[in-house]
Amino acid sequence: MASNRIRPPAAATKAKQNKPTGVPLADKAYQAILQGLFDRTIPAGAELSQAELMDMLGLTVQPLRDALLKLEAEGLVTIQARSCIRFVKADLELSRATYQFRSLIERAGARSLAETGATEEIDALIAGHLDLIAQIEAEGLGAEQEERVGALENQFHGALLGALRNPLIETTARRLKNYVTLLRLDRLVTAPLALRTLREHLDVLYACARRDADAAEAALTVHFQQALQRLLGMA
Repeated sequence: MASNRIRPPAAATKAKQNKPTGVPLADKAYQAILQGLFDRTIPAGAELSQAELMDMLGLTVQPLRDALLKLEAEGLVTIQARSCIRFVKADLELSRATYQFRSLIERAGARSLAETGATEEIDALIAGHLDLIAQIEAEGLGAEQEERVGALENQFHGALLGALRNPLIETTARRLKNYVTLLRLDRLVTAPLALRTLREHLDVLYACARRDADAAEAALTVHFQQALQRLLGMA
Protein backbone atom coordinates (compact mmCIF):
# COMPACT_ATOMS: atom_id res chain seq x y z
CA MET A 1 0.00 0.00 0.00
CA ALA A 2 1.23 3.54 -0.74
CA SER A 3 2.91 5.60 1.95
CA ASN A 4 -0.05 7.91 2.33
CA ARG A 5 -2.22 5.10 3.62
CA ILE A 6 -3.78 6.20 6.91
CA ARG A 7 -5.11 4.41 9.93
CA PRO A 8 -8.78 5.16 10.49
CA PRO A 9 -9.74 6.88 13.75
CA ALA A 10 -12.28 5.43 16.11
CA ALA A 11 -15.73 5.44 14.51
CA ALA A 12 -16.90 8.47 16.46
CA THR A 13 -19.36 9.41 13.75
CA LYS A 14 -21.09 6.05 13.61
CA ALA A 15 -23.97 7.10 15.84
CA LYS A 16 -24.71 10.08 13.61
CA GLN A 17 -24.79 7.82 10.54
CA ASN A 18 -27.40 5.59 12.15
CA LYS A 19 -29.93 8.35 12.78
CA PRO A 20 -33.06 7.92 10.65
CA THR A 21 -33.35 10.80 8.19
CA GLY A 22 -35.51 9.44 5.40
CA VAL A 23 -32.56 9.90 3.00
CA PRO A 24 -31.69 6.85 0.84
CA LEU A 25 -28.74 5.00 2.34
CA ALA A 26 -26.61 5.35 -0.79
CA ASP A 27 -27.13 9.13 -0.80
CA LYS A 28 -26.37 9.21 2.91
CA ALA A 29 -23.13 7.31 2.30
CA TYR A 30 -22.23 9.63 -0.60
CA GLN A 31 -22.68 12.72 1.58
CA ALA A 32 -20.76 11.12 4.45
CA ILE A 33 -17.76 10.45 2.21
CA LEU A 34 -17.84 13.98 0.80
CA GLN A 35 -18.03 15.43 4.30
CA GLY A 36 -15.11 13.22 5.29
CA LEU A 37 -13.08 14.75 2.48
CA PHE A 38 -14.17 18.29 3.30
CA ASP A 39 -13.38 18.04 7.03
CA ARG A 40 -10.16 16.09 6.33
CA THR A 41 -11.29 12.94 8.12
CA ILE A 42 -10.33 11.45 4.74
CA PRO A 43 -7.18 13.23 3.51
CA ALA A 44 -7.09 14.10 -0.18
CA GLY A 45 -5.01 11.48 -1.99
CA ALA A 46 -5.52 8.88 0.74
CA GLU A 47 -5.74 5.17 -0.05
CA LEU A 48 -8.18 3.22 2.12
CA SER A 49 -9.75 -0.18 2.08
CA GLN A 50 -13.51 -0.62 1.99
CA ALA A 51 -13.39 -1.98 5.55
CA GLU A 52 -11.50 1.09 6.76
CA LEU A 53 -14.07 3.41 5.21
CA MET A 54 -16.93 1.42 6.74
CA ASP A 55 -15.36 1.68 10.20
CA MET A 56 -14.35 5.33 9.80
CA LEU A 57 -17.74 6.59 8.64
CA GLY A 58 -20.09 4.04 10.19
CA LEU A 59 -21.41 2.79 6.84
CA THR A 60 -22.64 -0.60 5.72
CA VAL A 61 -21.38 -2.47 2.68
CA GLN A 62 -23.98 -1.91 -0.03
CA PRO A 63 -24.61 1.81 0.51
CA LEU A 64 -20.86 2.36 0.61
CA ARG A 65 -20.35 0.48 -2.66
CA ASP A 66 -23.16 2.42 -4.34
CA ALA A 67 -21.71 5.71 -3.13
CA LEU A 68 -18.20 4.80 -4.28
CA LEU A 69 -19.47 3.97 -7.77
CA LYS A 70 -21.08 7.42 -7.96
CA LEU A 71 -17.94 9.10 -6.69
CA GLU A 72 -15.83 7.16 -9.18
CA ALA A 73 -18.08 8.33 -12.03
CA GLU A 74 -17.52 11.90 -10.80
CA GLY A 75 -13.76 11.41 -10.70
CA LEU A 76 -13.33 11.82 -6.96
CA VAL A 77 -12.15 8.26 -6.29
CA THR A 78 -10.49 5.43 -8.16
CA ILE A 79 -11.52 1.93 -7.10
CA GLN A 80 -8.63 -0.53 -7.22
CA ALA A 81 -10.07 -4.05 -7.35
CA ARG A 82 -9.11 -6.15 -4.32
CA SER A 83 -6.76 -3.40 -3.21
CA CYS A 84 -7.99 0.02 -2.10
CA ILE A 85 -10.03 3.11 -2.82
CA ARG A 86 -7.78 5.96 -3.91
CA PHE A 87 -9.09 9.48 -3.35
CA VAL A 88 -8.32 12.32 -5.74
CA LYS A 89 -5.37 14.58 -4.95
CA ALA A 90 -5.91 18.34 -4.78
CA ASP A 91 -2.91 19.08 -6.98
CA LEU A 92 -1.91 21.45 -9.79
CA GLU A 93 -3.40 19.25 -12.50
CA LEU A 94 -6.80 19.10 -10.78
CA SER A 95 -6.72 22.86 -10.16
CA ARG A 96 -6.08 23.70 -13.80
CA ALA A 97 -8.61 21.22 -15.12
CA THR A 98 -11.32 22.38 -12.73
CA TYR A 99 -10.91 26.08 -13.45
CA GLN A 100 -10.63 25.50 -17.19
CA PHE A 101 -13.91 23.55 -17.20
CA ARG A 102 -15.65 26.15 -15.02
CA SER A 103 -14.47 28.90 -17.33
CA LEU A 104 -15.83 27.15 -20.41
CA ILE A 105 -19.26 26.81 -18.84
CA GLU A 106 -19.56 30.13 -17.06
CA ARG A 107 -18.28 32.27 -19.91
CA ALA A 108 -21.40 31.24 -21.77
CA GLY A 109 -23.37 32.03 -18.62
CA ALA A 110 -21.90 35.53 -18.45
CA ARG A 111 -22.96 36.20 -22.02
CA SER A 112 -26.44 34.89 -21.32
CA LEU A 113 -26.81 36.93 -18.13
CA ALA A 114 -25.75 40.07 -20.02
CA GLU A 115 -28.15 39.40 -22.87
CA THR A 116 -31.22 38.06 -21.09
CA GLY A 117 -30.69 38.31 -17.31
CA ALA A 118 -33.25 40.12 -15.19
CA THR A 119 -32.20 43.68 -14.41
CA GLU A 120 -33.42 43.26 -10.82
CA GLU A 121 -31.17 40.24 -10.27
CA ILE A 122 -28.10 41.98 -11.70
CA ASP A 123 -28.76 45.15 -9.70
CA ALA A 124 -29.24 43.16 -6.49
CA LEU A 125 -25.93 41.36 -7.00
CA ILE A 126 -24.15 44.64 -7.65
CA ALA A 127 -25.67 46.19 -4.51
CA GLY A 128 -24.70 43.17 -2.41
CA HIS A 129 -21.10 43.30 -3.63
CA LEU A 130 -20.78 47.04 -3.04
CA ASP A 131 -22.22 46.73 0.47
CA LEU A 132 -19.83 43.92 1.41
CA ILE A 133 -16.81 45.72 -0.06
CA ALA A 134 -17.65 48.76 2.06
CA GLN A 135 -18.04 46.60 5.17
CA ILE A 136 -14.71 44.81 4.66
CA GLU A 137 -12.92 48.11 4.00
CA ALA A 138 -14.38 49.54 7.21
CA GLU A 139 -14.23 46.54 9.55
CA GLY A 140 -11.80 44.06 8.02
CA LEU A 141 -12.50 40.41 7.25
CA GLY A 142 -14.04 38.64 10.22
CA ALA A 143 -16.06 35.45 10.36
CA GLU A 144 -19.26 37.25 9.40
CA GLN A 145 -17.70 38.93 6.38
CA GLU A 146 -16.02 35.71 5.26
CA GLU A 147 -19.36 33.93 5.40
CA ARG A 148 -20.93 36.71 3.32
CA VAL A 149 -18.12 36.45 0.76
CA GLY A 150 -18.88 32.74 0.36
CA ALA A 151 -22.61 33.37 0.05
CA LEU A 152 -22.13 36.13 -2.53
CA GLU A 153 -19.74 33.97 -4.50
CA ASN A 154 -22.36 31.22 -4.64
CA GLN A 155 -25.02 33.73 -5.72
CA PHE A 156 -22.77 35.24 -8.39
CA HIS A 157 -21.74 31.96 -9.99
CA GLY A 158 -25.25 30.57 -9.50
CA ALA A 159 -26.64 33.50 -11.49
CA LEU A 160 -24.26 32.76 -14.37
CA LEU A 161 -25.23 29.10 -14.42
CA GLY A 162 -28.93 29.85 -13.97
CA ALA A 163 -28.86 32.20 -16.93
CA LEU A 164 -28.12 29.22 -19.19
CA ARG A 165 -31.34 27.46 -18.15
CA ASN A 166 -29.75 24.07 -18.73
CA PRO A 167 -30.28 21.33 -16.11
CA LEU A 168 -27.42 19.24 -17.50
CA ILE A 169 -25.00 22.10 -16.93
CA GLU A 170 -26.38 22.67 -13.44
CA THR A 171 -25.74 19.00 -12.61
CA THR A 172 -22.18 19.24 -13.89
CA ALA A 173 -21.64 22.46 -11.95
CA ARG A 174 -22.66 20.77 -8.69
CA ARG A 175 -19.98 18.16 -9.29
CA LEU A 176 -17.40 20.81 -10.09
CA LYS A 177 -18.25 22.55 -6.84
CA ASN A 178 -17.01 19.48 -4.95
CA TYR A 179 -13.65 19.81 -6.70
CA VAL A 180 -13.50 23.53 -5.89
CA THR A 181 -14.24 22.83 -2.22
CA LEU A 182 -11.40 20.31 -2.05
CA LEU A 183 -8.99 22.65 -3.81
CA ARG A 184 -9.76 25.48 -1.39
CA LEU A 185 -9.39 23.55 1.86
CA ASP A 186 -5.96 25.02 2.57
CA ARG A 187 -6.62 28.45 1.10
CA LEU A 188 -6.10 31.38 3.44
CA VAL A 189 -8.70 34.09 2.80
CA THR A 190 -7.53 37.60 3.64
CA ALA A 191 -9.24 40.97 3.26
CA PRO A 192 -7.17 41.98 0.20
CA LEU A 193 -7.89 38.68 -1.55
CA ALA A 194 -11.59 38.87 -0.74
CA LEU A 195 -11.78 42.44 -2.05
CA ARG A 196 -10.05 41.48 -5.28
CA THR A 197 -12.51 38.64 -5.81
CA LEU A 198 -15.52 40.87 -5.17
CA ARG A 199 -14.24 43.59 -7.49
CA GLU A 200 -13.65 41.06 -10.25
CA HIS A 201 -17.25 39.93 -9.83
CA LEU A 202 -18.32 43.56 -10.15
CA ASP A 203 -16.46 43.92 -13.45
CA VAL A 204 -18.62 41.09 -14.82
CA LEU A 205 -21.82 42.44 -13.29
CA TYR A 206 -21.28 45.99 -14.54
CA ALA A 207 -20.81 44.61 -18.05
CA CYS A 208 -24.02 42.62 -17.65
CA ALA A 209 -25.84 45.75 -16.48
CA ARG A 210 -24.67 47.51 -19.67
CA ARG A 211 -25.84 44.48 -21.68
CA ASP A 212 -22.31 44.11 -23.05
CA ALA A 213 -21.92 40.35 -23.50
CA ASP A 214 -18.39 40.57 -24.92
CA ALA A 215 -17.16 42.60 -21.94
CA ALA A 216 -18.92 40.28 -19.47
CA GLU A 217 -17.28 37.21 -20.97
CA ALA A 218 -13.87 38.90 -21.06
CA ALA A 219 -14.18 40.02 -17.43
CA LEU A 220 -15.14 36.53 -16.32
CA THR A 221 -12.17 35.05 -18.18
CA VAL A 222 -9.87 37.41 -16.27
CA HIS A 223 -11.61 36.50 -13.00
CA PHE A 224 -10.99 32.78 -13.47
CA GLN A 225 -7.36 33.39 -14.47
CA GLN A 226 -6.81 35.46 -11.35
CA ALA A 227 -8.72 33.01 -9.15
CA LEU A 228 -6.52 30.14 -10.33
CA GLN A 229 -3.39 32.17 -9.65
CA ARG A 230 -4.65 33.00 -6.16
CA LEU A 231 -5.38 29.33 -5.54
CA LEU A 232 -1.85 28.41 -6.57
CA GLY A 233 -0.35 31.21 -4.48
CA MET A 234 0.84 33.12 -7.52
CA ALA A 235 -1.27 36.26 -7.02
